Amino acid sequence: MDKVLSGKVAIVTGAAAGIGRASTLALAEAGAAVVVADLNHAGADKVAAEIKAKGGQAIGVQTDVAKEDDIRAMIGAAASHFGGVDILHNNAAASGPEFIQHDIDIINMDAGLWDAVMAVNLRGPMLGCKHAIPLMLKRGGGCIINTSSASGLGGDLARAAYGTSKGGLNSLTQYVATIHGKQGIRCNAIAPGIMDTPSMRENLSKEHIAIYMRSALTPRLGAPEDVAAMVVFLASPGGSFITGQIISVDGGQLAHHPSYAEFIKAGEGA
Repeated sequence: MDKVLSGKVAIVTGAAAGIGRASTLALAEAGAAVVVADLNHAGADKVAAEIKAKGGQAIGVQTDVAKEDDIRAMIGAAASHFGGVDILHNNAAASGPEFIQHDIDIINMDAGLWDAVMAVNLRGPMLGCKHAIPLMLKRGGGCIINTSSASGLGGDLARAAYGTSKGGLNSLTQYVATIHGKQGIRCNAIAPGIMDTPSMRENLSKEHIAIYMRSALTPRLGAPEDVAAMVVFLASPGGSFITGQIISVDGGQLAHHPSYAEFIKAGEGA
């Protein structure tokens, strides 16, 4: 990969696994020095070690994005180790089993769970922007990329708190882009569909995976590297005229009529 981000400093939250890990590795491969931020400190350090083993620059930082002091420390680590911040990928999300199992419909929603999801998925990115933008301005501008979700672009039968938080994140993306655009700050969101990961294979039945496969317009499901490629593009000079956008990386999951998957099923004789 070309070193299109050489000399740039990036921060990725939720970077120890999944999309965050893939984005971190891709940003480093493109030449950026990376702050690998995650609640899982050992996991963050492991990803940072992978980057350094390949000759890149990285540090692991334990970060709970729901805590403003942790966000300050994360931004401070980028400044003290690498001199500033150019790229912020707000990727951390409350998406573990402890959230998914209880994030159901509105009538049965626990208000505490709702608040916890919003604290990580929406308040966290806001705090990241709040503390990163001043450092970006000192360097003449910067790029913010928020990990949204297909769940933030349409309703579903469950995960109401998660989906609502991602819808709010889409709006935050447009506000940041609008308020700070003339200062050289670009802000976009990526809305992934279902990603084919070991975690997905462990947590979803074959029947559920088949449903997602029928809904995709592509011959395969997505992978974290598909999102990572978009992160690098948006952060690179090639993405310099793109801002305020919510970009779906979902294999066309939301591009068709709701009946599409049923027609596919009927045609397959499933």
